[in-house]
Amino acid sequence: MIQSLYTRVVLTFLVAVIGGTTISFFMATWVFEDKLNENLQIPLVNFGQDIVHIFETLPFNEAEQFIREMHQLESYYIRIYEEKGQFKSYGEQKGVPLANVTMTQVQSVLDGEVIQVNPGGVSSIFVGMPLQTAMGTKAMFIEPISLPSTSFAIKLILNFATYALVIGSVVFIVAARFLVKPIKKLTTATKHIAGGDFNVELNIKQSGELGTLAKSFEDMAEGLQQLEQMRREFVSNVSHEVQSPLTSISGYAAALKQVDITDEEKSRYLDIIMSEAKRMSKMSDSLLKLSLLESKTQPMQCATFSLDEQIRRVIVAIQPQWSARNIQFNLHLQAVHIMADYDQLNQVWTNLLTNSIKFSNEGSMIGVSMKQDAHHVIVRVSDSGIGISLEDQKRIFERFFKADRSHSRKYDGSGMGLAIVKQIVSLHQGDIQVESKLGQGTTIIIQLPLITQ
Repeated sequence: MIQSLYTRVVLTFLVAVIGGTTISFFMATWVFEDKLNENLQIPLVNFGQDIVHIFETLPFNEAEQFIREMHQLESYYIRIYEEKGQFKSYGEQKGVPLANVTMTQVQSVLDGEVIQVNPGGVSSIFVGMPLQTAMGTKAMFIEPISLPSTSFAIKLILNFATYALVIGSVVFIVAARFLVKPIKKLTTATKHIAGGDFNVELNIKQSGELGTLAKSFEDMAEGLQQLEQMRREFVSNVSHEVQSPLTSISGYAAALKQVDITDEEKSRYLDIIMSEAKRMSKMSDSLLKLSLLESKTQPMQCATFSLDEQIRRVIVAIQPQWSARNIQFNLHLQAVHIMADYDQLNQVWTNLLTNSIKFSNEGSMIGVSMKQDAHHVIVRVSDSGIGISLEDQKRIFERFFKADRSHSRKYDGSGMGLAIVKQIVSLHQGDIQVESKLGQGTTIIIQLPLITQ
């Protein structure tokens, strides 16, 4: 079995062209044959009428001598039959097989009938007509012994078909090489990607299906490269985030083994160990939640509920966090009902409000507003905290990303909250945006459709 696409394309073309040319030639010859015979019979009849006129005008011997000297005899062969079947011939046979004239045909012509016979084939036609001479009626039969125009036409067709086949095949073989070349590039690029090298450039400038395929392939390679980079960053971040609490747990556990520590120190060490373990558990839970959201293995439980009431309940639930820092809320909430997953949106408001409280100054104000239009509801959560740089705003929804690394120890967290928020909003066919300036606070804007499927 032929494996090469290039070879298969070329062979398919050659078979198609050769077969099509052969069939077309025979069909054209078959269709053209009747017309050719019809056109050839006309000059035969005209030539025969000229011969008849010569014999009727001149004495038989002079007419016979005149005919023998005619140049038309190079193309025509004449037989003049007597009643008993004897005949005189004029012209050279040139090795061409003559048509078989029967006595029935001879008798029909002698009776005054003009006949046109086509036994089969272009070169087999002949014409019979009566010839009145001083010696009585004779039967004259004329047939072509060479068809120069027809032979030339056939030769021209054959030569044209041959040249067209050869030149067309050469052109197609070259064209097929250029056609298959991008596919070979794609094959090579696929092997590079399979080996972990996603930095591929095809440089395929063709348009059409191959150009679209190449562009899609390059986009896929770029996407895979980004995914690989994200995977490496994810592994690095997980290792970093896990290593820190593990180091603390290991260090304080070793300290507990010392004999000369006080009960107060033991209690403090145990509190630190429990806090770090809780931190790891929370991070693990966040990873599991985000994984479930991204894989969509956990179906959404959609129901209709009051969105403004849900936000108020979340604020009440996290009161210990904001009351401890003397933070107040400025609420502008319309009464809006939405169909969504209650628990998932509850997680969204909890994460957003917790972040706002965490990064706000003590005694500051957090604003929560909500408005709706014909198709959407827009929720804005604003604080006057530390803010986010323009560069970091592009990455705040990535897992483990912390906008201000210098505050990573001061502000506890794993950097998973906003990644979870974005994934939940996306599952609800919504949109999330951020507006922020360093030192001037941050506003998170969430747009949700009033009805989600």
